[in-house]
Amino acid sequence: MNSKRVLVVAHPPSGSFGHALAEAYVAEAERKGHEVRVIRLDQLIFDPVLRKGYRMVQALEPDLQSSQADILWAEHLVFVYPVWWGSIPALMKGFLDRTFLPGFAFKYMPGKMFPKQLLKGRSAHLLITMDTPPWYFQWAYRAPAIHQMKKTTLEFCGVRPVRTLAVGPVLNSTAAKREAWLNKARRLAARI
Repeated sequence: MNSKRVLVVAHPPSGSFGHALAEAYVAEAERKGHEVRVIRLDQLIFDPVLRKGYRMVQALEPDLQSSQADILWAEHLVFVYPVWWGSIPALMKGFLDRTFLPGFAFKYMPGKMFPKQLLKGRSAHLLITMDTPPWYFQWAYRAPAIHQMKKTTLEFCGVRPVRTLAVGPVLNSTAAKREAWLNKARRLAARI
């Protein structure tokens, strides 16, 4: 097995089950010999609002500059986040808005319908927690938090394949169920 450069972008704060999921994934990836870096969104200092859209360049704060460098360094990306109101949390969305910019993650080409994908050659895992049963989230709600990350963000920028581990309902889950989910995250990390 070849070792890879793995970047984990984690939304969850310490003490959350999402944090435990990220830690289990990181520990297994490191145990398998991968080089792992972690970006903790709750520890970054940046304005999550893309103030002028793409009409004007908004200077990147130092934390976002280093995050972009980490994304370019990585061969495999991992995003860990909860589903809130059917979507990704605002802080994760703000991070993507500010880092996955034209000229960095994709590039519009004159006369072309679709932009050039600048993050090709990378794969990704999504580790998602929710209080809705994942099957219900998929079939009743059509999984917007997964679709947004997988199709309209990562694959749009050339990241493929993107595999997902969605766990839930976390609310009122048993210790045994949580341990089973942690083991699934470990197995996913073992197959990078």
